[in-house]
Amino acid sequence: MMPVRRTQNWLPSIFNDFFDNEWMTKANATAPAINVIESEKEYKVEVAAPGMTKEDFNVRIDEDNNLVISMEKKSESKEEQKEHRYLRREFSYSKFQQTMILPDDVDKEKIAAGVEHGVLTIDLPKLSQEEVKKAERNIEIK
Repeated sequence: MMPVRRTQNWLPSIFNDFFDNEWMTKANATAPAINVIESEKEYKVEVAAPGMTKEDFNVRIDEDNNLVISMEKKSESKEEQKEHRYLRREFSYSKFQQTMILPDDVDKEKIAAGVEHGVLTIDLPKLSQEEVKKAERNIEIK
C-alpha cells in the first residue's frame, strides 16, 4: 500500500486550473515593465528591457499623435563540436508594442530617447503655459 498525501488546499488549485489554460491567456505575461514619471518640466517614460540595444527599439509618433514604442529582437546561435558531430541551435524572438496617448502639453518636436543598461528612457518635454495657451484658439462661428 502506498501512502497518499492529502492536502486541503483545493480552492487555489481550482483557480489555477481555471485561469492557467490555453483559452485563458495571461495578459502581458512577457511585456516589459513601464514607468511613467512626471516632473514640472517633463514626462519621462522608462521601459525595462534587459539585453536589448538601441537597434532593437523603434520610438515614433503615429498619425493620431500617440507615442508608439515597439521592440523586436531576433537571435540565433549555433554551437558546433566537430569531434562529436553535435550541432545545437537556439532561436529566440521577442516582439512588443505599446501605444500611449500623449498629453496636450508635450512638445512633440523635442522628444528624445536613449538606451542605457537595458532601460529605454524617453524624455517628453512639456510646453510652457504660454505655448499651451497659444496652441488653443477659439473658432469663430459664421
